[in-house]
Amino acid sequence: MSTDRLTRFISVLGILLMMTGTGCRKQKADAAAGPAPVQVIVVEAKTEPVAESLSLTASITPNETVEIKSETDGIVLETRFTEGEQVAKGRVLVQLDDSKFAAEVKEAEAVLKLSQANHERTKQLFQDKLISQQDYDQATATFAVNQAGLELKRRQLQDARIVAPFSGIVGARQISPGQVISRSMTLTWLVDLDTVKVEVKVPEKYLRQLHVGQSMEFSVAAYPDEKFRGEVYFISPQIDEKTRTALVKARIPNPEHKLRGGMFASLDLTLRLRDSAIVIPEPALMSNGDRFSVFVVDEKGEAQMRPVELGYRLPGRVEVTQGLSAGEKVVVEGLQKLRPGAPVKLSPPEAAAIYNNRT
Repeated sequence: MSTDRLTRFISVLGILLMMTGTGCRKQKADAAAGPAPVQVIVVEAKTEPVAESLSLTASITPNETVEIKSETDGIVLETRFTEGEQVAKGRVLVQLDDSKFAAEVKEAEAVLKLSQANHERTKQLFQDKLISQQDYDQATATFAVNQAGLELKRRQLQDARIVAPFSGIVGARQISPGQVISRSMTLTWLVDLDTVKVEVKVPEKYLRQLHVGQSMEFSVAAYPDEKFRGEVYFISPQIDEKTRTALVKARIPNPEHKLRGGMFASLDLTLRLRDSAIVIPEPALMSNGDRFSVFVVDEKGEAQMRPVELGYRLPGRVEVTQGLSAGEKVVVEGLQKLRPGAPVKLSPPEAAAIYNNRT
């Protein structure tokens, strides 16, 4: 090999050795510095009240409702109500022709007066031992029978006045003056709407979480933007074997009569209320079958995987019953790039605003 070629070879070899040394030093420096931090968005686990509720479909019934019927056959003399009118208890709604009943009362009074006089004479004669015990007993029985007959006639006269059994709203009129009615005929309806009842069938698995006095919230199609609230007063002691449900009833104050019998209600029944539940955004969850975990940023700025147990789910959020404490930083974005112990770089607080607004 010539001197010039040897000189060029030595020069190139020196340059290569210098480059190799520089690369090794750079790799050692990078290794000493550690992996680059992963940028993530975090949200603090917060405490807030959580009401665990059950959504069901219920039906509304009046507090009281009854078909108004006559206890006797007769002719309608007059109706004393207006359809849809609010009436008080004891108000006369329908008056039947009572002339026949009044005449029968007078007849019964006359018969009773005669039998009473006969009974008093018989009593004196019996005391004077002028008649037998049998004659006295016969007069006494006749007097008692006539007393009962008068009471019956008076009751029939009273039945000619058909009154409201409780305060409420009168329904549609089914009769007219002069009409002959029978005891089986419906004259009108009476409905008490000052308070209404909500009836719902609750699956048996939730019954242990129900109790009398529990609050209930629901809405109806007629007033979609309004919430109505009531209180449970009845839980059926029996389970329906076909549906495996129990009938539950609640009373709802209804002073404006907005709610009517027969309405359907979308009901939220509060089963449990926890004042200080830990809640995080749902995107923070990682699942493996029925097991869940989250990444928590520790005080060293490193991501640590934490198994958690979940409670009630809310729109976009979830309750954590075990595994987290209030105030811990939970990763909601950047999960795919993380591994346990990885250093993290927190995004500005503004990046987590959308998650904080949910909570």
